[in-house]
Amino acid sequence: TMQRNGGGVGGGGQTWVLRRVRLTWLSFMLFFILVFFPLIAHYYLTTIDEAGGPDKRIFGPRPGGELCEAKHVQDLCRIRESVSEELLQLEAKRQELNGEIARLNLRIEACKRSIDSAKQDLLQLKNVISQTEHSYKELMAQNQPKLSLPVRLLPDKEDPGLPPPKSPRSCRLRSCFDYARCPLTSGFPVYVYDTSSYAWGNNLDPLVKQAFAASVKSNIYVTDNPSIACLYLVLVGEILESSPLPSPSELEKQLKALPYWRSDGHNHVLVHFSRKSMTQNFLYNVSTGRAAVAQSTFLEQQYREGFDLVVSPLVHALSEPNFLEVPPQVPVKRKYLFTFQGERVESLRSSLQEAPPQSFEEELQGDPPADYDDRIIGTLKAVQDSHLDQVLVEFTCKNPKPSLPTEWALCGEREDRLEVLKASTFALVIAPGDGQLVASAGCGMRLFEALEVGAIPVMLGDHSRLPYHQFIRWTEATIIVPKPRVTELHFLLRSLSDNDMLAMRRQGRFLWETYFSTSENVLNTILASIRTSIQVPAAPIKDEPAHEIPHKAGKLAGTDANLADNGDLDLGPVETEPPYASPCFLRNFTYTAADTYRSWNRAPGPFHLFPHTPLDPVLPSEAKFLGSGTGFRPIGGGSGGSGKEFQAALGGNVPREQFTVVMLTYEREEVLMNSLERLNGLPYLNKVVVVWNSPKPPSDDLLWPDIGLPIVVVRTEKNSLNNRFLPWDVVETEAILSIDDDAHLRHDEIMFGFRVWREARDRIVGFPGRYHAWDVNHQSWLYNSNYSCELSMVLTGAAFFHKYYAYLYSYVMPQAIRDMVDEYINCEDIAMNFLVSHITRKPPIKVTSRWTFRCPGCPQALSHDDSHFHERHKCINFFVKVYGYMPLLYTQFRVDSVLFKTRLPHDKTKCFKFI
Repeated sequence: TMQRNGGGVGGGGQTWVLRRVRLTWLSFMLFFILVFFPLIAHYYLTTIDEAGGPDKRIFGPRPGGELCEAKHVQDLCRIRESVSEELLQLEAKRQELNGEIARLNLRIEACKRSIDSAKQDLLQLKNVISQTEHSYKELMAQNQPKLSLPVRLLPDKEDPGLPPPKSPRSCRLRSCFDYARCPLTSGFPVYVYDTSSYAWGNNLDPLVKQAFAASVKSNIYVTDNPSIACLYLVLVGEILESSPLPSPSELEKQLKALPYWRSDGHNHVLVHFSRKSMTQNFLYNVSTGRAAVAQSTFLEQQYREGFDLVVSPLVHALSEPNFLEVPPQVPVKRKYLFTFQGERVESLRSSLQEAPPQSFEEELQGDPPADYDDRIIGTLKAVQDSHLDQVLVEFTCKNPKPSLPTEWALCGEREDRLEVLKASTFALVIAPGDGQLVASAGCGMRLFEALEVGAIPVMLGDHSRLPYHQFIRWTEATIIVPKPRVTELHFLLRSLSDNDMLAMRRQGRFLWETYFSTSENVLNTILASIRTSIQVPAAPIKDEPAHEIPHKAGKLAGTDANLADNGDLDLGPVETEPPYASPCFLRNFTYTAADTYRSWNRAPGPFHLFPHTPLDPVLPSEAKFLGSGTGFRPIGGGSGGSGKEFQAALGGNVPREQFTVVMLTYEREEVLMNSLERLNGLPYLNKVVVVWNSPKPPSDDLLWPDIGLPIVVVRTEKNSLNNRFLPWDVVETEAILSIDDDAHLRHDEIMFGFRVWREARDRIVGFPGRYHAWDVNHQSWLYNSNYSCELSMVLTGAAFFHKYYAYLYSYVMPQAIRDMVDEYINCEDIAMNFLVSHITRKPPIKVTSRWTFRCPGCPQALSHDDSHFHERHKCINFFVKVYGYMPLLYTQFRVDSVLFKTRLPHDKTKCFKFI
């Protein structure tokens, strides 16, 4: 066992030794192979290459591209060459970019220095501009201050009193009127006594009291505060025939008992309205102190020239005149050359117990005047018997009206007298035989009736005072002939031309409508007479308040290149300032002698009945008596010039001006939005006023275009085409462009129309022309829209007009015309053309050859209906009845922009005029 174990141990040790020897041998062999074999191989290979010569090298470096001759490495060689070339190019480009970066860095530094310098220059320029704008505003404030209504100054409550005049007959405004109670800026407050506050008030004619109360209620000058009043009105007549007249002493006591009489009655006006030809003159022997008297009848001993007022009789106490019953003004010549119907109540001899009538020769030698009535009767009867002309004279009446002594009484009833006057070319009015009767209600009644029906009054006797003679130029409406010239009367009347007679008849109709036709007009005339005498300007007329509809603007509207291409038609550089209004209240206290005494076609004189507008348009003088109180001077047109001079001067004396677009719409939102977008970029546009004529408000989700200017949406009380011409208070410019919501006008057309309007501010200037024609078969007027070389109307669906006409259309034009427009929902444009032509006696002006202005693809309009034209025929004939004649005038004049689109030499532009 021990041997076996020992042997086993020895065998195992031997095996371990053998294994160790083997590992050492293997390691040595591996080391030899790894170290010495490569050296030997390298040496051997090197020896082979050297022995074979340089051309026989196999593994060493080879010259040229011999190594690339190997097929498997050719691609690698090409890649190496391409990469090497790209690396060279990239390196060159890197160096180039580095140079570029260096240069740009230098430029950046230079730009930074330049920006800093420009910022300094810009800051300096801003300071200079700011200083220049400030200086400009100061200069404009000095030369063209922004005017407004003056601060209202009211009289003091304390009344210091006035020194008594030498005699009541010597009362004049300067001596008997307290100017301190009527400052220029007081607004002319008038206090009216209640008729029940004095004793004889209960005895007044109820119709007179009612008419007077209604007129006072609607008057803008009346105030309830007597402490600030400038004028005090007392209605003293007409007293009922059944009521006893107070004695002069009793009436004086009652007048002095008035609460604001102040001992002498200064600044009081005693108003006596007459409804009958035989009116009471119970103030004749009454001492009225410093109170003025306004009545229809005056004796010479009673009348104080320049202080008392001769007024017209109150014929229409409560009823309004019916324009359809008034005869037309044409034909000029009627059935009778002249007519007279009257009966002498009492001769001059019997009333004054004078000597028998003397001859004309004796009177020319300075003898006392004789009774001409007998000579007048004989002369007029001789003309009637001669049958040279058909005349009607009657000197006896079946039922003569009561009249004053020496006055010719009226014959028959009023309706019968009017029928005779309607057939009369001239109506004779014979002044009272008593020269001491300077004004009588009977003559006033004859004058009123003649003017009412269009008979030209012929006043026989130049000593009578006609109503409001201080202010109205009666020679433009009547023929005043001294009684000694009665023998030449027939010759004088036959020598007048038709044009002169028509002008006098038209002026007479204007005087009747404005000053005599209603009780309201009579009261307004009395107050306007006194206010004009003391030189207090009229109160400004009120604009129509615009109730705006809130709306939200959408995206910025784009500009159509075709619409915005203005060519050479700009009036000058387009201002970058925000919208500005036209200057207002420039004529608050000034009117010149030229305005006072200048003779116009239809102007009744320096007398302003209605309140004035804040604007000062360039209109003929007649217009100011329809709606203004301060007169007009050309502030916008000036001399203006024409062509290049006008364009360079921006409209003469006005350095800049804008216009307002007034657009009427009714439930056509998409069409409206498109029309508003077309106004984007329009020069000289102040704002857009959208008259929303629909009872339904705009859609809540409706997005209005943002055109860079205000868009004011005005809500109306009712659907009426008259809303187009309301003088909205948001319209702050004199120029108004009235345009339909479907009108399609280019910007250059609008600009040119505005330019033409600035040279003719009193006219309607627009694009679509129409004309009227006489239908011989039906003896009526027709409306025609066919293309023609002649026109008499310009439709206000695309036309410029002055805002002043909006006041006249809405407040002065007869209400019957506006009612007709509402009835037919039509004809408002014809009504405006009638109004402007009636006032100016000029036709409208058409610009460009455009005859229609509707946009393609728009919904159907009212004018597409056949009944539209039939209604317009009726409107024209109705308007002619209201005006009494056809005011529209034909014209072949048309203004085109040919001159402004044709390049002409500078020295040749003055030689061309285009029609």
